[in-house]
Amino acid sequence: MTLAELVTLVGSGNTLRIRTDSRLVEGGDIFVAVKGTEYDGHDFIDQAIANGAKYVVCQQQTERANGDGTQYELITVDDSTEAAAILAQAAHGNPASQLTNLAVTGTKGKTTVAFLVRSCVQQAGQRCGLIGTVIYDTCSGHSYPAPLTTPDYLEIAARQEEMVKNGATYMVIEASSHALSQNRLAQVHFKAAAFTNLAGDHMDYHKTKEDYLAAKARLFSALAPDATAVLNKQSPEAGLIAAKTGARLLWYAVDEKADVAARIQSMNTSETVFALEYAGRSSIVKTPLLGLYNVSNCLAAAGLCLAADFDLDTVAAGLSALKGVPGRLEKIDGGDFSVIIDYAHTDDALKNVLSTLKPLCKGKLRVVFGCGGDRDRTKRPRMAAVAEQLADFVIVTSDNPRTEQPADIINEIVTGFEKPNSQTLTVEPDRRTAIEAAIRAARKNDIVVIAGKGHEDYQIIGKQRFHFSDKEIALDYIGKRPQRLSQEG
Repeated sequence: MTLAELVTLVGSGNTLRIRTDSRLVEGGDIFVAVKGTEYDGHDFIDQAIANGAKYVVCQQQTERANGDGTQYELITVDDSTEAAAILAQAAHGNPASQLTNLAVTGTKGKTTVAFLVRSCVQQAGQRCGLIGTVIYDTCSGHSYPAPLTTPDYLEIAARQEEMVKNGATYMVIEASSHALSQNRLAQVHFKAAAFTNLAGDHMDYHKTKEDYLAAKARLFSALAPDATAVLNKQSPEAGLIAAKTGARLLWYAVDEKADVAARIQSMNTSETVFALEYAGRSSIVKTPLLGLYNVSNCLAAAGLCLAADFDLDTVAAGLSALKGVPGRLEKIDGGDFSVIIDYAHTDDALKNVLSTLKPLCKGKLRVVFGCGGDRDRTKRPRMAAVAEQLADFVIVTSDNPRTEQPADIINEIVTGFEKPNSQTLTVEPDRRTAIEAAIRAARKNDIVVIAGKGHEDYQIIGKQRFHFSDKEIALDYIGKRPQRLSQEG
């Protein structure tokens, strides 16, 4: 049997299941051997066959006898990842072809851009599915937490099928560098794709910044000539991406000449107002999202929507309509001070957040942060340097230590402080205690930034995941704070 014949069989309405995990294979299933980050599915073909796989799709010819009476068909392909994507789409009725697909990639801003795009599409009276870091929204009336920023081809096809059934005509997806390097978006053809920026992150996986950029560029090199690449003119790496795509280019920039531009009119702690300019026209955007980088995110979303043929006024209204994104400069009212929950977990992201809030803070700027274990270690001292430079008070704590010792991670962070013994710097390994200490110390007009985990409602210690929400802890402690202050005198 050929792959084309198997695709026809899968799409004919039968109940053949596609598996890439040999442990999940049952009698009659299709097992596709895919090379993943840690494991190669080809090493588990025997297990899949033993579990009852009827069809095995792989990239390398193997000699296997059916001596135990097991019957299966072996199909050899050039790219088993792409084969899995083709089969997944066929099994779900080719939903990708029934949607206008939009994507965003970059180190920072992907989630905010995706939420903004969905808001713009909804403003136009259309339904838009969303797959990203925070949620998967299939337009069913409720969304659910995302296990991965960009899931695999099987999950994407299943979620797209739900979107189509729920009346969606658009989908926006965050394209992570891991997903792009592993070709998880195969068989999803994009109307437009946006690039936000590139900063130091995921070096534990990509090893070099060049490899990291190359992974991002794959999204754009795969675009069709009639698609649009929406690129940040103010990112140095955007020019390298432009050289790798055959798609139409749409450049965006803040307070600079570009195809899509923003002219900032005002910015304070509650609102940013700017003129959105495109093709000789202008429309006003009033957004509660703060900071220059969020204006840039608005432009990336606007570029995607304009490339999808939405009119400028609708896009501006959609950008204005979004009230916030979970865990992205998410504000909690502390009474006479504010608490900000943010996902910033790199030095560049932390610098953006603190640089945005510092000129708006009338009191003291306080920050709580840590670094994840089993991830890029080089950013740890850099995050310390940023925090020391921009915040008035710093508490270093634990993040998701994973299999590393929290104390070892913290020690590496502390090496980045110029004055590690300063009274403005505190080390508190217990994250809950650190958050409570920062809020307890806050005074009138202060801003407390709790950085690193954002929307996450868990903490990973060792190999285990425990419920832990920065927002829940902050809200709980703020509720108790007046009583504690009175007790403490």
